[in-house]
Amino acid sequence: MRKIDIFDTTLRDGEQSAGINLNTAEKIEIAKQLERLGVTIIEAGFPASSPGDFDAVHRIAGTVKNSIVTGLARCIQKDIDTTWEAIKVAQQPHIHIFLATSPIHMEYKLKKTPDQVVEQAVEAVKYAKKFFPLVQWSAEDAFRSDHEFLVRIMNEVVAAGATTINVPDTVGYASPEEYGALFKFLLENVKGAEKVKFSAHCHNDLGMATANTIAAIENGAAQVEGTINGIGERAGNVALEEIAVALHIRKDLYHVETGIQLQEIKRTSQLVSKLTNVVIQPNKAIVGKNAFAHESGIHQDGVLKNPETYEIISPALIGEGEIPLVLGKHSGRAAFRDRAETMGFHLSEEKLNKAFVEFKKLADRKKEITEEDLLTLLTEQQVQIEDVPLFDLKMVQVQYGTENIPTATAIVLTPERLEKTVVATGSGSVEAIFNTLEQLVPGAVHVIDYRVSSVGKGRDALGEAVINIRYDDVSTTGRNSSQDVLEASAKAYLNAINRHLIKASLRAQPV
Repeated sequence: MRKIDIFDTTLRDGEQSAGINLNTAEKIEIAKQLERLGVTIIEAGFPASSPGDFDAVHRIAGTVKNSIVTGLARCIQKDIDTTWEAIKVAQQPHIHIFLATSPIHMEYKLKKTPDQVVEQAVEAVKYAKKFFPLVQWSAEDAFRSDHEFLVRIMNEVVAAGATTINVPDTVGYASPEEYGALFKFLLENVKGAEKVKFSAHCHNDLGMATANTIAAIENGAAQVEGTINGIGERAGNVALEEIAVALHIRKDLYHVETGIQLQEIKRTSQLVSKLTNVVIQPNKAIVGKNAFAHESGIHQDGVLKNPETYEIISPALIGEGEIPLVLGKHSGRAAFRDRAETMGFHLSEEKLNKAFVEFKKLADRKKEITEEDLLTLLTEQQVQIEDVPLFDLKMVQVQYGTENIPTATAIVLTPERLEKTVVATGSGSVEAIFNTLEQLVPGAVHVIDYRVSSVGKGRDALGEAVINIRYDDVSTTGRNSSQDVLEASAKAYLNAINRHLIKASLRAQPV
């Protein structure tokens, strides 16, 4: 069977989605899970775009061993130099450079002639090849580019040393028939096409990203690019879990393999959803909560008699099956550590101890500790960053009555390690908490979005609060979980402030 490489750009193209901002620890955690998932290449970020992105790419390149790590760069020498500094610690240094090739992009965005674009692309590939053994070149907006011009510029970049040629449908305009035909045309006409990989990169603006990607594979693409849960700019990128499962379920038709560990799909999807704060739609293919749900009586009857009557994918295939519950309030540290490692978490001794303390607190209050509870507790410890002093909530109390003005009191440990008591009122309990905590920082904090959802089921389920704020003209997202949604809301607000402090600290550093 033909091998298709999976290029994951969740940490780069996916993070460009509106409202997503991951810190370095969160990116590292996602990268490690992508490695467990078995993706061939992880695009860890755009190193030249910010100190934070540089730091994340550099640390991921030094952490991940079983997947190739790459960074995005423009066809500019400075970008390539910065990417090399970030990636050179990787076992197989890889760079992804791009330049627009469509008439509308060349004229209005680049303000360059086609000849100038060819020259810039060739110079960039030649320069990158001095450092990187693996050089991927992308023709941004390739599908809307002149096909003969694509052949011309690809001839030149292949001769200059590119090892992969990416053919993106940047704005999701293609139909499957057209996109597949483009790959067939390029593979037949580009000189040296047999020596390089051709890669598909599809966006979902017209809802055809998965179909277009499959069409590219059918017409010779050796690599596909996408994101977990299909996150990305505008309507998103192709969802890699859909491609991986479709190619597996219909291997009789496509005759290809990906190397993806399918049983890691559900956990990868949940982790990305939790850390990006992007909710997965219930009817999302493969990973939506209704993907294996049956309400129709006829369907239920059929599934009970034989699951294959209505299920072409088994929940166990993607790791959906429940892990037997063995942890409770009497469980010890060794059992807790073993479960954490089984779930793919490798915490420091300090963070493991903190997670264990939180687990014991929850076990005393909650009848049943679920897999989702553990995932939440362990993830919160794994992605904590303590590079700068942070605010720490010691106590929050809300006085509320239908005839009284809601009043919140909080005791907070400040970055200077001083306890400070703040009090404020609001129209409701949550607003009172936010007004109270806003006093800790100079200037106004604007709440852009706020939501609370349950982790698991039942009246004793954990409540997870997510808040998106704008402070100092920078948007930041915070989250936290607790059985008390007001406590979770207060901690999520402070988490957002703390993340803002960390980002501000990174922005102050040179790239």
